[in-house]
Amino acid sequence: MGNLDGNNVQEKLDEPMPWIGMYIAAASAGCTLAMAADAFNGFRSKKLWFPCKYFSLNATSLTILGVAMKLPVDLNTLLVYESDGLARFSSLVFMSTVMANFMSSLGSMEDKEILMNVVALGILVTTISVNVWIQVFQLRSFFGYNNIDIDMVPTIFMLLLLATLVSSAITLPTSKRSLELKYQEMHKVAMREEGIATRRHDLKIDQRMIDGMQKYWVMAETSNPQFVMARSIFCTTSSVICLIVALLLLMTYIDWFARMGVTLGASYSVYGHYTKWILIVQSIGVVVGTIAPLFRWTGAFRFKCLMTCRKINLSEEFKIEAYWIQTLVNWRDNSPGLQIHDGKCKKFLHDAKWFALTFLIGVQIMMVIVSKLLLLVPVLLVTPYLLWFNIFKARCSSQLTTSNNDMGSESRSNAELNLNRFVLLLDGEAELPERTLKNIYHQADKVIEMGKKQQPKDLIHLLDKFSNFSGVIEFDSSQVPSLHSQQLPNCWSLPLVTLTSIAISLPNVANNPNARELMSSVGEGLCLVKLIEKTLYENVELINIRNAADVVWARVAFYNKWQGINLRRISRRCKNSKNVLRELSSNAEATVIEFKRKVNDFLMENPVNWPPKIIAANSMYRISQTILLSCQEETDEGLFERLSAMIADILAACFTNLSQVMITKCHRNAIVEREKSVHEAFLLLGRTGHIVELLQRQEWPSLDHEKAAYIEEWRAFFLKNNENPVTSTSTSTSSDKAEGTPISNGEQISIIVDDKSSK
Repeated sequence: MGNLDGNNVQEKLDEPMPWIGMYIAAASAGCTLAMAADAFNGFRSKKLWFPCKYFSLNATSLTILGVAMKLPVDLNTLLVYESDGLARFSSLVFMSTVMANFMSSLGSMEDKEILMNVVALGILVTTISVNVWIQVFQLRSFFGYNNIDIDMVPTIFMLLLLATLVSSAITLPTSKRSLELKYQEMHKVAMREEGIATRRHDLKIDQRMIDGMQKYWVMAETSNPQFVMARSIFCTTSSVICLIVALLLLMTYIDWFARMGVTLGASYSVYGHYTKWILIVQSIGVVVGTIAPLFRWTGAFRFKCLMTCRKINLSEEFKIEAYWIQTLVNWRDNSPGLQIHDGKCKKFLHDAKWFALTFLIGVQIMMVIVSKLLLLVPVLLVTPYLLWFNIFKARCSSQLTTSNNDMGSESRSNAELNLNRFVLLLDGEAELPERTLKNIYHQADKVIEMGKKQQPKDLIHLLDKFSNFSGVIEFDSSQVPSLHSQQLPNCWSLPLVTLTSIAISLPNVANNPNARELMSSVGEGLCLVKLIEKTLYENVELINIRNAADVVWARVAFYNKWQGINLRRISRRCKNSKNVLRELSSNAEATVIEFKRKVNDFLMENPVNWPPKIIAANSMYRISQTILLSCQEETDEGLFERLSAMIADILAACFTNLSQVMITKCHRNAIVEREKSVHEAFLLLGRTGHIVELLQRQEWPSLDHEKAAYIEEWRAFFLKNNENPVTSTSTSTSSDKAEGTPISNGEQISIIVDDKSSK
């Protein structure tokens, strides 16, 4: 070891460093692409507050950032000459830009997530700042090199951004609670106005229901925590800091090109020519990452100017609303909860906590005031010029006023005026700009149009075979002996999968185009069926049964196999449909009996706990035996058509729950997920418009919407009425009309569907 040359060892260790430089450039490119994706998504959805969808504050992004920040934290590499020093400076600016983009993503986190992620970011920022300062002081002390002092400027802004981010995180819990309380109050108003609370039997999809959904759309959009964060003054402050740091990088580039010409110069670091790659990629990242802060600040500035031109009240402007400091006040006023028996020590800790949090409350108030000043001061400087311009514009336009303008001033519909009541704002928050509100209103219509373009055409063609709901009781007969003392309940999806498996295995049908079309139709239908079951099912016992349907369908759809049985092969081997049914039934029966013989677990005494494979086998046994009981001398094609009609009936019965799914998705989710859930409800409204139109051919049974979600409740209702859906429906309709009980019928369902989209 003593004979080793230290220089040779160091050179050997430095050999892989260019590859690490490439790794740094790749990590920086990943962050840049994610910010670009968020910017594109903001423009595409016309949300110019740019929600963080692809690049938010989380463990993954912090890990990637840790790699991208290798240059500033590297104390062993001298990065001061030519492009090396510029790359180091661009890394610090890049970090500041990323932090400004992170601001709105805090709204999409729970309280514990916010704490962990902010602490992790604080550790990263502190580490970067300390390392930069150490190297700056070392170079100044030992080499007298002063040009690197400029690296300290971005670190100061990084710390300011961190302080702003922490202040925002402190306000979030109280802000969310306030918005949630307002939402619950407006939810009661919406339910009362739409009569949903009293219309328990006929939750129809009509214009009244769509208007009610529009109210939930507005509430969900305006109370979206990311949107609340984006329009807060702290987000405006972070945008200002981001723009200042970006200007610093631009000025550094201008100074560099003025001295060195249009060249990046040479690289003398161990990272080799990849230092230039890092510089270029991170500079592009600064440009891309500045888009969101720039639009956020200009939007806030423009709207503040308009508000100031109308009226300004300085006492209101500098009012400190409760939600800014309520979290800190709660922490300060609560008892410590420490298990300390010494009274003096406990009092000392309580007083120390009280004084520390009182100081932090003062800091928070100062942050709020400074943030308000950063927006108000430039607004006050610009407002006089805007007032003069408005006066000049008013004098010029007064001579050109026409009756069309009068009509335009009254063009705002009553619907929009009604929806304004459902805009949720924090206390003291200014009303949203009219352009923003109109964009929110129109976005709902665009989502519906988007859904209309995604209508399931094959499914709609299958539902043309629906005539009544008789398939709901025909698929399973009580005359079939049970394989267990306790009968398994059914969900919607398992009978559909089992019936489809039987239908496509019939001789002279398996290779027929009709079989492939049925598979496609059921595949589209199962997507909606699973959504209905996931949204409305509160019964935990049905989870295993739904899983059985998923497992079986995956094998049938991809491999044309049921429980290892090749359905095409069995259709070729068997001479007629009855033989196919008998073979499927015997295989399923043997599977269940063999399982019961081997298992000793007492949990398996309840068939709901059976494995998915066994539940599916039990379903195949019962359904195939039921079809054999009713199977007369009919052709394979005739039986296929009967099974297809049965599938259509079950799908139609399931789809009567679509309105309840939409309403549930509008108001049963946490505040963080509410916008996404309401978006799914409107997309579903567009996708299923033609399906609802088809369902109005038949009257619906007078089932309560909670019971209508379960196929077993449908079967119980029809069996109670002599197993005849047509008779039972018409009978219950006449009797209910006499008693005044509302019935969901076809005339009550009305959705306008674009004919082009349904073709």
